Amino acid sequence: MLKRAKNIICEVKDFPKPGIGFKDITPLLEDAACFRFVIDRITEWAKDKEVEVVAGIESRGFLFSAPVSYQLDLGTVLIRKKGKLPRKTVSVKAPNEYAVEYFEMHEDSVRKGQKVIIIDDLIATGSSTISAIDLVKTLGGEVVGFAAVVELCFLGGIDNIKKAHPEVDILSLIQFEE
Repeated sequence: MLKRAKNIICEVKDFPKPGIGFKDITPLLEDAACFRFVIDRITEWAKDKEVEVVAGIESRGFLFSAPVSYQLDLGTVLIRKKGKLPRKTVSVKAPNEYAVEYFEMHEDSVRKGQKVIIIDDLIATGSSTISAIDLVKTLGGEVVGFAAVVELCFLGGIDNIKKAHPEVDILSLIQFEE
């Protein structure tokens, strides 16, 4: 099933800008068996981590964090781009491959000492992941894992994340070498 999931991910050339090969996960979401496989694998990985809450990164990360948190019988919290949350927030700078942005969470999303896993759709350079981990830690949470469906290995994201946060266990299900 892993091979099938990898093979149905499409690459869209020159999106969102020239020179970028965007990995489109839409076909994976549309294939019930592949989607279930991904959710089940992330859930299985998370089970032994004594997780108390699941965080998803805007926006495709939400597609995976919500069903994983449901399967783990946990709540899910949102890591959003600046200005999207209605209550008082905590913010961190979140530079990525395309721009400098900010991530925010409601200030009461994570309690001090609470064990958190963060889920996103993709690891590229790792900068968004590092920012998300920093944000959860700012709120006092303990990030016990980060999971992504896709890893663009050629961009060195996992190495960058490990340099910044060596204590965080990382799961990437599908790797692309180019």
